[in-house]
Amino acid sequence: MAVKFQYNKIALQNLDKQLKVRERALPILKNKESALRVEVKKAKDMTTSLEKEYHNQITSYEKMSRLWGEFDQSLVRLSDVELSSKKIAGVFTPVLDNIKFEINSDNLFNQPVWFADGIAIIKKIAEVAIEREVYNRKMELLDFVRKKTTQKVNLYEKVQIPGFQDAILKIKRFLEDQDNLSKSAQKIVKDRQEKQRQEVEV
Repeated sequence: MAVKFQYNKIALQNLDKQLKVRERALPILKNKESALRVEVKKAKDMTTSLEKEYHNQITSYEKMSRLWGEFDQSLVRLSDVELSSKKIAGVFTPVLDNIKFEINSDNLFNQPVWFADGIAIIKKIAEVAIEREVYNRKMELLDFVRKKTTQKVNLYEKVQIPGFQDAILKIKRFLEDQDNLSKSAQKIVKDRQEKQRQEVEV
């Protein structure tokens, strides 16, 4: 990044201030990035685990597929999914609090005995599927912020901090050169005046 600056002390102070802000922020951003990386991995592992559990449950009940054709689907209905949010490394992520089902018990008395087990199976599969979706969303949110944080770390570390350091160095050298030239010019003028004074005395 080409830092725009002027060769004066005010520009030097401004650049120095901006450099210090970035140097102080960089370790915080790096800590945030590593914390997010850990949380993304946890959420991804949990999503994968729930995905396996979901498929295992579906597979284990496939042999009962003929019975499921007889199952009265109006017996059980998902009524509500209660979520809250939890802040992880500055990111609000969803937390599954409760899953509510409505059971139509009026129709249950006229049905075969295994329908009660069928309701329990459907509830369990639904709970796993919903929890998997919550963890998947959590992973997506955390990963999005982690990518943004990584970009910012790279911007500070590889572009802005070296750019500001380079600009500060150039200004300092310019001001030193200007100071040296000014001192040299003063010395030349002083030497000339001294020489003229001596010539006048002679």
